[in-house]
Amino acid sequence: MVHVSTPSRRLSSGLHAEMRFASTGWQLVVDGTPQSHVDPDRPELLVYEYVQQIGHVIDELPAGPLTAVHLGAGALTLPRYVDATRPGSRQQVIELEPLLVELVREVAPLPRGASVRVRYGDAREQLSRLPGGLRGAVDLVVVDVFSGSQTPAHVTTVEFHALVRDLLAPTGVVVVNIADDRTLAFAKRQLAALLEVHDHAAALADPGMLKGRRFGNVVAIAGRELPDLDALGRALRRDPLPGKVVAGAELRRFLGGASPARDADATPSPAPSRGIFG
Repeated sequence: MVHVSTPSRRLSSGLHAEMRFASTGWQLVVDGTPQSHVDPDRPELLVYEYVQQIGHVIDELPAGPLTAVHLGAGALTLPRYVDATRPGSRQQVIELEPLLVELVREVAPLPRGASVRVRYGDAREQLSRLPGGLRGAVDLVVVDVFSGSQTPAHVTTVEFHALVRDLLAPTGVVVVNIADDRTLAFAKRQLAALLEVHDHAAALADPGMLKGRRFGNVVAIAGRELPDLDALGRALRRDPLPGKVVAGAELRRFLGGASPARDADATPSPAPSRGIFG
């Protein structure tokens, strides 16, 4: 049996990050919470359910290279996917923890020639420091920000999403990974915020998650225009854990009058219970 070391770092936040080897690649784990999976030799391989759903959204965007901004680096899984499936794409990644990116790159360096610029700092603060040429020119913004196992409140609100909207090209979309418990209260408030800021929004998840049966992830998409939702729905149904698209009147019924999250009253995402990732 070949022993594979588990590289790790103590982050500036005090959290412990490590890269664990698995048969399908490497898993980034922060304080016991799995956050990303990556196989540097197979960048098209998306293992986590919600990442597969985001991959489908990327696949349905107009053909050709993308201009993308990723808030939250994780294991740089989605920047690798965009680089592999959309050659010539230009990407910016914003990450609070330099040591996390250092750890990921130690185990899984970015492909040579990939146009991926990593910037360090708070995701919301760094939005205003991006190059001016990106304003109104970004095809894809991915919001996947976590501090340990929770998403900070200040990257969930109407005010935050208005800043993101200003980056988007006319056909650009924002995609948000939302972790929530069975109540789905956090997800509904963030979806309501997206609907207030954008012309259109939709939710992607497996039906069990949408019915409040477990802690898990809802993927939200929003923009002036959305990708082909019928094609997206067909792709979701082919996943190992089949998902569905909720949009239009069905989305509004799902929200049930939930109030949009705002800076004055937003809360972090609920923490998962102990042992949920065991």
